[in-house]
Formats: sequence, structure tokens, C-alpha cells
Amino acid sequence: MVTTAVAEQAQQVSQYGITWKFDKPYTVGKFVTGDWWVIGPVTVVSVDPMPGPAPTEEVGEIVKSRYGVTGVVDDKRMRNGSMIVIKADGKKEGYDSRVKNYDPELSIKFPCPLAVNRSLISTISNKDIKVPLFLDTPPASYMTKTGNMVLKTGAVLTCLDKKPPTDAFRPPYAGTEKPIFTAGTIHWELLPHLAPVTDVPSWDLYERFFERPWMTDHIFDWSTMFLGPNENEVNYGREVGRLNSMASLMLMLDVPKERKEKLMRGLVQNGIDFYGLACSGRQWWPDTAHQNGWKWPILFAGLMLGDKEMQALPGNGKLVFQEDANYYYGKGWFGDTALYQICHQTFSRPPYEEKDPATRTEEDGFCEMYRGVAAGAQVGTALAVQLMKAKALWNHDAFFDYFDRWMTVPDPLADQRKQYPSKIAIMFPKCGKTMDPFTDEMWAAYRKQVPQQPGGTRNLKWVWDAPVNTQNPTAEIPKFLVSNAEYAKQNKVPTIKEVPDLAWSQWVLSWGAWSVTGHYVPNPKPGN
Repeated sequence: MVTTAVAEQAQQVSQYGITWKFDKPYTVGKFVTGDWWVIGPVTVVSVDPMPGPAPTEEVGEIVKSRYGVTGVVDDKRMRNGSMIVIKADGKKEGYDSRVKNYDPELSIKFPCPLAVNRSLISTISNKDIKVPLFLDTPPASYMTKTGNMVLKTGAVLTCLDKKPPTDAFRPPYAGTEKPIFTAGTIHWELLPHLAPVTDVPSWDLYERFFERPWMTDHIFDWSTMFLGPNENEVNYGREVGRLNSMASLMLMLDVPKERKEKLMRGLVQNGIDFYGLACSGRQWWPDTAHQNGWKWPILFAGLMLGDKEMQALPGNGKLVFQEDANYYYGKGWFGDTALYQICHQTFSRPPYEEKDPATRTEEDGFCEMYRGVAAGAQVGTALAVQLMKAKALWNHDAFFDYFDRWMTVPDPLADQRKQYPSKIAIMFPKCGKTMDPFTDEMWAAYRKQVPQQPGGTRNLKWVWDAPVNTQNPTAEIPKFLVSNAEYAKQNKVPTIKEVPDLAWSQWVLSWGAWSVTGHYVPNPKPGN
């Protein structure tokens, strides 16, 4: 028998220092994650701290990325902003005007009518944006212990039409559909029971990593690395991938169920939220390592909850994930067939692993540097997916074959990397390693114990069509797009018009009159 959640009448509710006040008492309660729900529709008359301009005495800052691009600006228009996210297909946000992608039209004004099946996301801004990176603890702060993030924390208030079950997860914060999943339906029996390795991370620490909503992931823009909130989530896709993969591997260890329950709730909640983003238009187009790590939590939550639609992914898998776009089958210079490509950073970038290292350009060297960054994020995911017998659900075999290569094939360029750092340098970790001892140990102990299972039926490769000038078709191609044009011509890359069944993957980039279109093309596995 399903029991409804404990409810009360209240005119205000609070979480993480944020207080929502209503125009009158309403029925309220908490999801299993501790987040609030309210039976509506309701009117939220105010939120504390109130959104609005920064104090006049606040000293503004301008912060740039490591590549010199401005991400944080001196703009006092908005602090402590709130949003209601209907579509997750944009680059703008309404939380804090210091991040360059701020749009005042997205900031909720109070009093706010909150309809049924809507979620109100409210935040607290940092006064000083130089903050610890999510508890100042590895792995979330592997490279540095502090960063620049404008938001401190955030919370989600969900408006429903009736009381949910006692053990209900919070539904996705994005979109207008609020499906209810329950902790009582978790399929614990699907988890392996693996003997713990030596370097198991702190359970308390990982529970804290997944305690609060990762609630700015609805924005597709690199500048979200300056957004935060720093007390809720990590600010880079590499760390998203690392945390989600290691959390799922920890749940596969042979430890008491009671030790796992809180972490399980946090990871499944993440998967529910990411599923809601995907249903609301989010695509994780490849962008250095910014978009890594969102696919596996959706599939993991779908497995744990027994939800076939979540396992199939929205649109029957018609989604772009960076984890897939980065890996493809081809003819590598050293005989490898599972290859890496960065796809995009600032502008579109073609594959480079097929090229003789002696002929690679500085641009190719930049791409090679990020090969290590990507490996640090996804080795644990490749292992976790296969341990859960979910390779067919993942449906992109090059991903798994590539990480077998990374972890087992000796680096053929190891002796040359110091000699030609600008062309073949690779950022930590080195081949055969990840950034985390726990993941390395789990791979060594259990990769060869992965159960036999079918692979995917759809293998794809990310490509870029030749650049197009919409104003002058005969104009000279700009230098930064020349390699794209050459690769498309030499490899006879099918255009988006030649693969209409894959038009859902289309991503168009523009620079003035110039544009390129990225998309998937079929990429059969060698031997198939």
C-alpha cells in the first residue's frame, strides 16, 4: 500500500538558508531528499534573501578563462536570483548578473504565482566570488582548491496537485512534467557485490557531494563554470563524470545496504534531474570537457527505478552526449581503431589521431592535451556501465573500446612528449591511469570480471560539414576553419542533408557570415 508523505500547513518553508513565503498557509512536505513540495497552485510572495541589485559598495571583478575569454563581468543588476525552467535548451540564466550569459528576462519577480507542475529554483549569491571548490576536497578540486563562482547555494520548491508518496524523490526541476519516482522501487538486486578495494572514498563526503540539487545544469554554456553554486555542485564536466562514476562504483561494493542508502538517493535524484533536462530540450554537445558526465546518471537511475523510458533516453535515444561524440572508430596512426576527438573548443575542430605526429599542428596538440582530461572523467563510467550489464543501453561501443585502449595499450609517444610539447603534450593523467586511485584500483580488480553482454546497435561519429559563407560563397575560408574544410573534403564527410535520419543531432556554429554544421554520421564498428 502506498502511503502519502507527512504533510503540514505552513505559510513559509526554508532550506539551505533560503526561505519561501506564501500569501497564506498551504499544505507542504518534504521529498525523500529533503527538498520541499507544496500543494498548489500557490503564490510565493517573497523569497529571502530577496533577489535584486548588489549593494552599491560592492567591488566588482572581471574574471577570464584560462584562454583569456571573459566569463565574469562587473554587473550589479542581480544577486540571489530565482528561475522557473520550462525549456532546458538555452545558454542564458537569471540567477546572477555577474556571469556574462545573464538575461534579466529570466529572473523571477515576486510575488510569483507558482502553478502546479512547476519548480521554483532560488539561490544565494556569493559576496566574494573567490570560493572553495565544493568542500575544498578532491576530487572536486583536483587542479586547484579555489575558484571563481558567483552563486553560493540553491534550493528547489516543487508545486504539485496532490501529496506524493512518503518515499517520493523530487521530480525533475526542469520542464512541466513532474513524474514521481519512489525509493521503495529501487532495484537493489541489480547491483554487483564487489569486494572493496583499498582506496574507497569517504562515504560521508560522497553523500555530501550529492546532497543538494545540481540545479544550474540546464544551461549549455562554458561560462557556467563561474556560476555554481559552489556548495551544491562541481563546476566542470570532468568532475561531473568523475563524481557520478565513482559514486556508482561505490554502490556496487559489498557493504551494508544501510551504508549505501543516502548515496543511492542522491545519485538517483541526479539521474531524475538530468532525465528531466533531456526531456526539456537539453543536448550535451561536445565542448572540451564541459559537457562530460550526464549520460550515465540517467541510465543508472533508469535501471535502479526499473523505468524503461528513462533507460531508452528521451526520443528513443535521439540525444547528443559528449561522452559519445568524443569517441569513434577510425584508422589511428599507430593502428588503433577506437579514437578520441575533442570536437569543439572555441571553434569546430576535426579529428587528429589519424595524423602522423610529426605533421600535427599546434591546434592538434591542443586537442591531444584534452585527451587526458576526458580520460580522467570517464574511465570509471566505462567500467560501471559494463558491471551493470548496460553496454547495450549505452549504445555507443567506441566509448568502451577507447577506454580499454587508454588503460591497457602503452603510450607510443611517451618518449617524445617532452620533445614536442606543443604538438603532442597530454594533460594529466597519463595513459593507463585516471585521476583517482579508487577508479584505478577498481579497473585493475574488476575490468576482467565484466559480465558477457551485447554491445550497442548504433555506432556514430561526430563530424563537421565544410564551412559555409552565407553572404559570399567564394570568400576565402578563415584560418581557424581551414582544417575543418580540409578534413571534410579529404574524408568525403557526409553532409547533414545526406544523413536525414540523424538530423536530430545537428549543431550549427556561426562566426559572422561563416558557419559550420556538426552532426552524427554512421560509424560501423570494425569487423561488423
